[in-house]
Amino acid sequence: MRVARFLPFPAIHYAPNVVLDDVIAPPYDVLSDADVDELAARSPHNIVHVDVPRERDGDGRYDAAGDVLRRWLAEGVLVRDDEPSFVVYRMTFRDAAGRDRSIVGVLGGVEVEPYGEGGVLPHERITPKASTDRLDLTRATEANMSPVWGLSLADGLTDLLTEPGELLGELHVDGVTHRIERVTDADRVAAISASVGSDDVLIADGHHRYGVAQRYRDEVREATGRTDTPAEETLIFISELIEEQLSVEAIHRVYRGIGRDELVAALEVGFEVTPAGPVTPATLAEMDERGCLCLLDRDGWGHWLTPKPGAFDDVRALDGVWLEHLLDDTGADVTYQHGVDELHTLLAGDTTVTAAVLIRPVSVAEIERTAREGVVMPPKSTFFTPKLRTGLVVRPLT
Repeated sequence: MRVARFLPFPAIHYAPNVVLDDVIAPPYDVLSDADVDELAARSPHNIVHVDVPRERDGDGRYDAAGDVLRRWLAEGVLVRDDEPSFVVYRMTFRDAAGRDRSIVGVLGGVEVEPYGEGGVLPHERITPKASTDRLDLTRATEANMSPVWGLSLADGLTDLLTEPGELLGELHVDGVTHRIERVTDADRVAAISASVGSDDVLIADGHHRYGVAQRYRDEVREATGRTDTPAEETLIFISELIEEQLSVEAIHRVYRGIGRDELVAALEVGFEVTPAGPVTPATLAEMDERGCLCLLDRDGWGHWLTPKPGAFDDVRALDGVWLEHLLDDTGADVTYQHGVDELHTLLAGDTTVTAAVLIRPVSVAEIERTAREGVVMPPKSTFFTPKLRTGLVVRPLT
């Protein structure tokens, strides 16, 4: 079985005297313009000045971002370690159900290969993105700014990460404690590398970033004729695929380009449609209890979608697959939205939306089963929380 290399790297991180609350940010793809404004105003050294660049007089925004990163290194705002290491990343939090949770994983460089050829697998179909934003940023900064989140299918990684490493920083934000620790001990580094390299790695979040890494690696190979540069790997956070660590939420479906009556008629082929009353976050728990989905109308009221006996006997038991089975031939346009409150806001403000369907989270057991069978889920099947923060560790590509 071909598996991916997993290697330590000389980490770039903020200097010890920098207040992390001022400079660390959420991932670029969850930030609104207002979020970026607030973070940029918080500190001239906030990572969004590099990770979410904006146009500046006389410079392209990506070139300017690269200049900022190099200037921060020269000024000592950021420091680059002399020796390669793995970085243990811990997140402790209380989940939506009120349970205390802890996730531990490791940041390193994973070998970049086409999906399925090097032990790195997608877990859901990838929706196309025309933007070259992340590729342009990678070229200009010569760095991996944000990690992919991978799930190791090997047993035992968590045990190898139990012992604390050298503390690099700790951050408390939105009810989550983020803590990073450096590991340089040769035996421990070798054991972590061997564990991850003993089985497949499933991408949980960051499929597009991994795709960008594939393109960047090919560009570097063509330009240098070499296959031994840091572009052969990309920054990844790898945690073990186990129930007690992962917090998986659903990403709901939003439908446009179809009339409501036509939408309901298509759903009724596979579901009993019955009134559910006003939809609130508590509706999600009731969906689990009932074993159903929920149609959400623009007025905020819902209808239970209870699977009819036998309707999906020949279809994989995933809510997203069921909806595709019923609606793919209707011509409806589908987009994706996490969060019940966010859905209400969207439906109230966007007159192009016909309705939404709330789906249930995919279980960890189903995630592993689909991976072992070589099957991919529909796009946006899972929403892993909490989100990794950007700026705690940067991986250089030079």
